[in-house]
Amino acid sequence: MAAHGNTAVLVLFSFLQGCVSGFPTNNPEPVCGYKSCPATQPSMLNVHLVPHTHDDVGWLKTVDQYYYGDRNDIQHAGVQYILDSVVEELQKDPARRFIYVESAFFYRWWKQQKQATRRIVTQLVNEGRLEFINGGWCMSDEATTHYSAVIDQMTLGLRFLNDTFGPCGRPRVAWHIDPFGHAREHASMFAQMGYDGFFFGRLDYQDRERRKEAKELELLWRASESLSPPTADLFTGILPNGYNPPDGFCWDQSCTDSPIRDDPDLEDFNVHDVVQLFLETAHNQSKIYKTNHIIMTMGSDFQYENANLWYKNMDKLIHYVNGQQAAGSKVNALYSTPSCYLQELHRANSTWALKTDDFFPYADDAHDFWTGYFTSRPALKRYERRSNSLLQTCNQLEVLGGPRSRSGPFGKGSSDFMRRAMGVAQHHDAVSGTEKQHVAYDYARRLATGWDYCQILVMNSLAVLSGSDDMRAFCERLNISVCPLTEFSKMFTMSVYNPLAHPISWYVHLPVNGSAYSVTDAQGKPVTSAVIHISKATQVLRGDRGFAQNELVFQVQAPPLGYSTYSISLLQNRPPPPPPRPKAPLTMQNKYLKVTFDPATGLLSSLSNLETKQSIQLSQNFYWYNASAGNNEESNQPSGAYIFRPNTSTPFIISKTAKIQTVQNGVVQEVRQVFSPWVSQVVRLHEESRELELEWTIGPVPFQDGLGKEVITRLDSSIKTAGYFYTDSNGREVLERRRDYRPTWKLIQSEPIAGNYYPINSRAYIKDKEAQLTVVTDRSQGASSIVDGSLEIMLHRRLLYDDVRGVGEPLNETGEAGAEGLVVRGRLLLTLTPPDTAADTHRPLAQAQVLQPLLSFTEGAPKPSTRLQFSGLQAALPPAVHLLTVSQWDYDSVLLRLEHQYQSGESKAYSQPVTVNLQKLFSQVEVLGATEMSLGANQWKSEMSRLDWRPSTGTATPPPKRPADPSPWEVTLNPMEIRTFLLRVRQS
Repeated sequence: MAAHGNTAVLVLFSFLQGCVSGFPTNNPEPVCGYKSCPATQPSMLNVHLVPHTHDDVGWLKTVDQYYYGDRNDIQHAGVQYILDSVVEELQKDPARRFIYVESAFFYRWWKQQKQATRRIVTQLVNEGRLEFINGGWCMSDEATTHYSAVIDQMTLGLRFLNDTFGPCGRPRVAWHIDPFGHAREHASMFAQMGYDGFFFGRLDYQDRERRKEAKELELLWRASESLSPPTADLFTGILPNGYNPPDGFCWDQSCTDSPIRDDPDLEDFNVHDVVQLFLETAHNQSKIYKTNHIIMTMGSDFQYENANLWYKNMDKLIHYVNGQQAAGSKVNALYSTPSCYLQELHRANSTWALKTDDFFPYADDAHDFWTGYFTSRPALKRYERRSNSLLQTCNQLEVLGGPRSRSGPFGKGSSDFMRRAMGVAQHHDAVSGTEKQHVAYDYARRLATGWDYCQILVMNSLAVLSGSDDMRAFCERLNISVCPLTEFSKMFTMSVYNPLAHPISWYVHLPVNGSAYSVTDAQGKPVTSAVIHISKATQVLRGDRGFAQNELVFQVQAPPLGYSTYSISLLQNRPPPPPPRPKAPLTMQNKYLKVTFDPATGLLSSLSNLETKQSIQLSQNFYWYNASAGNNEESNQPSGAYIFRPNTSTPFIISKTAKIQTVQNGVVQEVRQVFSPWVSQVVRLHEESRELELEWTIGPVPFQDGLGKEVITRLDSSIKTAGYFYTDSNGREVLERRRDYRPTWKLIQSEPIAGNYYPINSRAYIKDKEAQLTVVTDRSQGASSIVDGSLEIMLHRRLLYDDVRGVGEPLNETGEAGAEGLVVRGRLLLTLTPPDTAADTHRPLAQAQVLQPLLSFTEGAPKPSTRLQFSGLQAALPPAVHLLTVSQWDYDSVLLRLEHQYQSGESKAYSQPVTVNLQKLFSQVEVLGATEMSLGANQWKSEMSRLDWRPSTGTATPPPKRPADPSPWEVTLNPMEIRTFLLRVRQS
């Protein structure tokens, strides 16, 4: 289908196309892509054999171990040998094909190759014999990833392929053969990146059977309710064997199937048997697909290390199968690729079933729901989310600070390490939490290295912008009240960098030992503050890593894409803060919210919005499901890293009451609840907050009783939900969920708890006609509404058995050396609003949780010449617009993404088109030119075209003709639209 775009900007600034490295020019294209596809037989059943390898970017072994073939005692796998062997074998026959997916591995291999090998590989790519599919840095998880990080990792891989191979390196097909369920937002992003189709392997077993009967394993996925069709429409194919070859046709060195023995003088000559088995397999498969073309995936995990075994047998298979055509056979076997197969489906000019929901949750049997990994490894999930925030800050400051941010007073800074570490972390066995423990440590180590280099860049940039080269501390453990500089300094300065394009207000809690402090802002105005005692739970959690007795609490503000500076001084001879009171208050309120507590239990009892005059009954507590050990009558499936399977539908309550301490002053009110030695919480309400904060701490989860535990918090309200609840998709559009129901087939529910769990990345909510209770999270988690009026979120998991899905060890995180188990701390933010204005609150609130302000500290007072406040924007962007990407692309070019963050119809105020002037965007950077690109930033938008597909219901939708932008510099965003621009800039 023809893509739409802003031709005015494209024409006016088309000179950019010829001057930016790695992007297509007017040079003639080599014969690759669809032009390189082999001929097929229209009157026959064409069997597309797709040689491939699935190379996990970490799983049972680390990324490095997989690449080099180390630790083969864990799993025999060496990616460098796979690529060496495939390149050698492809040269032997021009008919042979191979596809490769994971750019993280190919990038590493390419760097090590000599020019002669590079020339050979480039020729193979230019002839379509080696084809890149998907093309991201990894094959991302779809349940636990945030859309911004997915776009980044796709951009990283696609740019490498574009810079290296030009147009022939551009993938045309998305390929997610292993992720454990599929998100609608991923499909929407792939469509906006210009992909023509999408293939995956894992599908719920009930859904698969229904689709086989209806011949709907290939469909048209309409992946957005806001973007006009076919902008987010994506042809989607479900592969017949997951991603493995058909039974009897695996010829890797790791396989046990018989090779083709074609010497007729041998007793074990088997050509006839193999051909007959193949013809039977092909005919059976053709019965469940619509056209005379079918696909077979010839490969699997880390296969083709000795590619000769595969190709020698596939050569014979194609030869002998096609030899039967002379005897009347109507089967034609050929080497192919997913894009060549897709082209034939498009040529069939058929119609396709339309799908508008997603593919969650995924089950591969009646009691085997892959819904545990939505929460697995919650600490790693949080670290990944924080790292994403730092990467965006790092990218922005690299642009705002100019070249000196990369090489300045604090050394060599870089965003590349974090960008690659985050790219790896999106892998479907990384942030998903489904890797071995030593691999999880390796992912965290990579992120930590990225932090080190980004922090140098941040310090350099802030030195440029502020005029001060004072050493900064970042205090990464503020969540457990650890920051040596603030603990022991009598006077210090704090900079608050805001990565959002709107001004922010944010409450900080700084560990201190004094009783009172003077806080002043960048204008020298006093800021109201309070000192409170650090909770017992925090003191136990931090151990000897920190020694502060108190926390200094105050509200900070920062301008859009900029920083503000606060000066903090100890006040002498002040009395200590009052100790917490040992009981819960009847009420806790500010001018926006009112919370009541049950005096008998110390638990929440109601929540009121004082602005809208709404009130609901609301209780909250912690529970745990007993994880199945796999030894009951119904099934031997245990809970594990992937699978959630409780032994009973009724969770065990941790405590019906909580031990209480209360802190109340003019800045913050806290009710500190202790439910058990391993579960505590702070219910917190800041003076100027419109949301209620629940800061939970869980762990070490006890296991001495021999019981695995899946720990949840549950909110029970008076909201009349009638079985419905709502979850976000990768942090963007929200999908309606209904208990014990699937939109596209009649569900036979066999697991009433696990079968109703869905992933949430940033929010979930329940509502009725009057009220909406929204929960904004700080990481990806699993959530459900098991009973009406209820919303439960799984926070932590500690399990004693492997779930037999390959990882080979139980999910039993022990935490730091010498610890009894992993302790996790996190936050939930609760809002109560009318449903028709709820998005006005939860959209900016969720973005503020993803892109949190970055705090940095310096000893003493700022120098007189220091610039205490700065904004990188000329003015804040309109409330509906989110600044998704600001990243240095080349020495004089910047990648910019602007996003409309509201869905169509969800906000009366903001679900409207909005216009932004690119030339009036930045304060420090002069924009000289702008060219629009695809979402993946590997095509000019004007050159982007996609195959068109017709749904079987309704009529085909032509590409929408959007109104022209008001002027070449002014771009208009419609609800949920992301527009990507390459800017040519002059940096001051």
